[in-house]
Amino acid sequence: MKIPKAVLWLVLGVVFAAIAYGTLLIRRGISARREPSAMETAVARAVRHMAIPKIEREEENPWATVATPEVLKDAREHFADHCSQCHANDGSGKTEMGQYLYPRAPDMRLPPTQNLTDGELYYIIRNGVPLTGMPAWGEPNTPQDDDSWQLVLFIRHLPKLTAEEIKDMEHYNPIGEMEREEEKEHEEAPNSGNPAGKSAPEHHHH
Repeated sequence: MKIPKAVLWLVLGVVFAAIAYGTLLIRRGISARREPSAMETAVARAVRHMAIPKIEREEENPWATVATPEVLKDAREHFADHCSQCHANDGSGKTEMGQYLYPRAPDMRLPPTQNLTDGELYYIIRNGVPLTGMPAWGEPNTPQDDDSWQLVLFIRHLPKLTAEEIKDMEHYNPIGEMEREEEKEHEEAPNSGNPAGKSAPEHHHH
């Protein structure tokens, strides 16, 4: 079978671009601290779009018609517990981890994320994005993941997130070993400063 010239030129162009990019990396060194270029970002988003099957992109959120305050609260708590370390409670991506990923954790309140279809958001949550810090979530062999669909609802809500909601999410953020030690020391300390002998309110984590 004869390969069209246009395809050959395209392949050749990709090869040359890869060589040029590899040479640039070698000269600059490997570092995730540098901001990805506009070209890298555009190419990565285009490839991601093409990699999501059309039938998956067009899927509708089965929870969209039952997005009650209780459902959104569950989704908000789930996001705080599982997603906030990279994406921040407000979806800005401005966390110690998210701002130094390569590519950066996106600000999900902005059009590049909000303009994705519900099906695309669900597919990304379920399958992750190779060569980034985005892992795959949910059980791989289940036909439908309600938690992931509810997260899609919450992502849609991010531009309207209130300060009160963000504050509430802090109760569900995962804590590190250092914080656990501090909490343990606080609990074991004598209640000398508490005349009623009552312990401090507990922090509940999801």
